[in-house]
Amino acid sequence: MPSRPRRSPEHSPPRGRRAGLAAIAALTAGLAVAAPASAVNYVRTANGALLAINDAAAPGLDTGAIGRAYGAAVANQNSDAAVYGFGGIRVAVDTQPTPRLNGEVMRGFGLRFDGLERFTTTKAVQLGQVSIARDILVERGDVYTRYFDTFSNTSATPVRVSVSFGGALGINRNNRQSAVAATSSSDRAIGSDDSWVTVHSPSPGYSFSGPVGVALGTPAVFAGFSGTGQYQRDPFLTPLPTTGQQANFYGYNATLTLQPGETRSIARFVVVGRVETSGTAGQQVTAVNGAVAGLAAAPDFAGLSTAQICSLANWDLSTVPGFNVADCAAVRPLEVDPPQQAQEPVTSSPYDVVGKSLTQLQADMTAGVTTSEEITRAYLDRIAAYDTGQFGFHAFIHVSETAIDQARAADRARAAGKRSPVLGIPVAVKDLYDTKDMPTTDGTYALDGYVPRSDAFQVAKLRDAGAVILGKANLSQFANSGSQSDSSYGQVWNAFKPSKSSLGSSGGSAVSVAASMAAFAMGTQTGVSLYAPSTGAGLATFRGTDGMQSASGVMPLTWATDYAGAIGRTVSDLAGILNVVAGTDPADEQTLATDAHKPADWAAYLDANALRGKKIGYLPASFVSGFASDDGTADAVRARFAAIEAAGGTMVEMSGAPTRPANGASGGNANVEGWERYIAAHPEFPYASAAGILQSPRNLPYNRTGGTARGYDDENAARLLKFRADYRVTVAQWMDQFGVDAVVYPGFLSDVYDNDSSAADSGLSSDRGSGVLTQNAGLPTVILPVGTNPHGDPISMQLMGREWSDPQILGMGYALERATGPRPQATTAPALRYVAGTTPRPIVIEVPGPSVTLPPVQTPPQESRPTPTPTRVAIATTLPKTATVRGGKVRFVLANRSAARLTGTVTLRAKVGRRTIVLGSAKVSVGARGRKTLVVTLTRAARRALGRRAKIAATATYALRNPTGATATKKAKLTIRLR
Repeated sequence: MPSRPRRSPEHSPPRGRRAGLAAIAALTAGLAVAAPASAVNYVRTANGALLAINDAAAPGLDTGAIGRAYGAAVANQNSDAAVYGFGGIRVAVDTQPTPRLNGEVMRGFGLRFDGLERFTTTKAVQLGQVSIARDILVERGDVYTRYFDTFSNTSATPVRVSVSFGGALGINRNNRQSAVAATSSSDRAIGSDDSWVTVHSPSPGYSFSGPVGVALGTPAVFAGFSGTGQYQRDPFLTPLPTTGQQANFYGYNATLTLQPGETRSIARFVVVGRVETSGTAGQQVTAVNGAVAGLAAAPDFAGLSTAQICSLANWDLSTVPGFNVADCAAVRPLEVDPPQQAQEPVTSSPYDVVGKSLTQLQADMTAGVTTSEEITRAYLDRIAAYDTGQFGFHAFIHVSETAIDQARAADRARAAGKRSPVLGIPVAVKDLYDTKDMPTTDGTYALDGYVPRSDAFQVAKLRDAGAVILGKANLSQFANSGSQSDSSYGQVWNAFKPSKSSLGSSGGSAVSVAASMAAFAMGTQTGVSLYAPSTGAGLATFRGTDGMQSASGVMPLTWATDYAGAIGRTVSDLAGILNVVAGTDPADEQTLATDAHKPADWAAYLDANALRGKKIGYLPASFVSGFASDDGTADAVRARFAAIEAAGGTMVEMSGAPTRPANGASGGNANVEGWERYIAAHPEFPYASAAGILQSPRNLPYNRTGGTARGYDDENAARLLKFRADYRVTVAQWMDQFGVDAVVYPGFLSDVYDNDSSAADSGLSSDRGSGVLTQNAGLPTVILPVGTNPHGDPISMQLMGREWSDPQILGMGYALERATGPRPQATTAPALRYVAGTTPRPIVIEVPGPSVTLPPVQTPPQESRPTPTPTRVAIATTLPKTATVRGGKVRFVLANRSAARLTGTVTLRAKVGRRTIVLGSAKVSVGARGRKTLVVTLTRAARRALGRRAKIAATATYALRNPTGATATKKAKLTIRLR
């Protein structure tokens, strides 16, 4: 597309429209401007509105939609206009064969921002045999955004193209519901005869968000305008409702019939107004009406070439000031990018992994049907085919270069007699788990290339058991979002419905499994980020009692609340994974009691009759959506109560809520506490403090946080853990009051919504407001798919139990899974055709470009860990003269008298006969001038060597360091009583 020339007088907007736009600016003069909360590249218009454009800059949504409009902070609201992802296009073509993502939101234009006002396509999107490009101009002075979309038929036959332009212009939550304020036909019903429409959120006194006007074209010359559809679903088949949540999703539909080689274009204008106040009530709508009516009557095409203007299908070009329609006869047809030569993706593996559970894969390897190498090759081929490129899911940040070597090693181990539930099974690991052979980035450029020295505890367990660590899954940067997975490395798209959000920070993990690019995945949950992405992908997951699985070696969001767990296809898969990864980790104090509570074999609890005789509680209010009660999702989930009853369970209506105990922790920040602990345990980490990583300019702009916050001292850290433990007790008392064995909650209460909205904080990803207590207290919960809602979105149930009832809850989930029948399966990534001897396609993961607002990437990062300087570390130990072993564990106290946190290890050794043996070791992390109870679990070898001795003399060796890198070693004697 040509660059935009200087605006000429003949292309200036007419006086009437200038008056309307001037009115918008005058109404908002002097208002404060709120900081943007999301997206990357922004354009400020003369009326003070700040438009966030979804371009190719990280996180790389690249749809061209206005993700959000910001402006004055009115009544503590940072959203100024009713724009929640508006300006995208869904496109469907009738070429054969039908393109894979026909009818979905178009993305991958490579939209490049010029730093001022224009976004230009750098690589046309190819849908079937139609090439699509966008040119977006945010006219800052005249307060409108122009969308110029071109469609080129690159085939030898005519093609019918259906286009829906739109998105969300409101949220059905009281005064956030949108309504039509005015149309060109002087009514409030949008029809195919309307050239413009204004939408607002009416409210007494003032509107929650400002009006938005859209100029659609000249109906008299554009027979292709075919009215409106519900943009979030299939807008070509689903009419736009006039009431309820579904009425917020405006899709302005049009059809074009393109002859071979023909290019036609559609232009639309979006005018974003500002919030009405009690002093301006009605004036913003009037101003926007005037502006958008002026654009409809005399569209402004300045900066477009004659050929571009002549290609327009939806305007009467004779109305364009200064434009001579006769000039179109002399211009050459509009040139577009040549069609991309699409190559059919194939696989060199004869084994089809699509839809296979971990259990099925393991059975087929045991039976000799396939090998780990064939399975791994199949997944790698699918990643190359479906995770990359313009329509890629973006589920992976990094794919292991040694995956095939790992698979071959697993095959050799199997042949040698090794067995484990995950032997030879490829797993995707969320990119905040440490991996010693791949970078761990937490989704930020600030950690690009950082490779930890060792695996996270659970990754090490998986690796030791023979799993293939396939790659690192994409996530929300710092695991910050429960609604989207948006990182510096791209934003993940839903595998079940490819225009939708992948949900939660573990979106890459869930999508890798749902699209059959991995057998299972490891994710994390601080609020909803295991169950939300699993629900949106039709998968199963499990969040255990606090400490059931170690978070050691997992980058934090909120210390003591984060839970690191697996996402799989079935409850049986989860049981096998838990057999490998659950258990006590000396480096994670929350896991110290786990071995005493976890079962010897989780699979032993998988009983189809596990619900028989059980009482399952529910809160009726948990099954009512706060803003989307008209889409049938909540009713669809509640209808599955019949499956619980058919499996022998009894539903019990509950009321009230468990008493929330007081949280005595103060003077600290749980996020910073998590980072302080992680950094202390990782001498190789490139930042010396939490502030260093959180404030890095290499993070996405809206994720640059931190400052003066600090972590907890030991006393307040203990108080936080006590609060969670006390909460679990009160939940159990509440359940006892109603005599229930578990409580059921829905996963979602609404549809999943489109991925290019920045309104995640407003609930526009899905309604998850059920009040489930899982994360607040740290309780065992199994989440599993139970079908679909009336619109085809997956739905799930959550079964929550008492503390340490984990295996029983998993068993109930298994019984419910059996009772609800086949689970929903994603069909958007079909099986690849097998071609023997095919050279595997390379996996090229494209990284989004930087925002123009980002400073240049600096190497090394701004705050590198300082070079250690020799300093004296003051260490004092307080040890009893004797210590008693209980449950195979030795407990004693370390007192830190220095002014800095100490980290390291303590190792117990004892002389038995003529040799010295290691009894066990534990990691140390104790705050400045704090005290810490250390727990060393005796190894099996130590227990055997000690035999029946009553006591033993031992030596405790401490290897400690402080944040400056200074180290010290100290030994102390103690007597351990074994009986």
